[in-house]
Amino acid sequence: MAETTTRRRVRHAHRPTESERQAAAAALQRALDRRDNGGSTGH
Repeated sequence: MAETTTRRRVRHAHRPTESERQAAAAALQRALDRRDNGGSTGH
């Protein structure tokens, strides 16, 4: 085996900013609301 395959790869994800985190939370909430309400017009 090559030496590069034995080295463990570590992914360093950047820490999301507060606005990015809020946008992701809002998108997740919209997706959950759509699922629970049977569609975007299911209110």
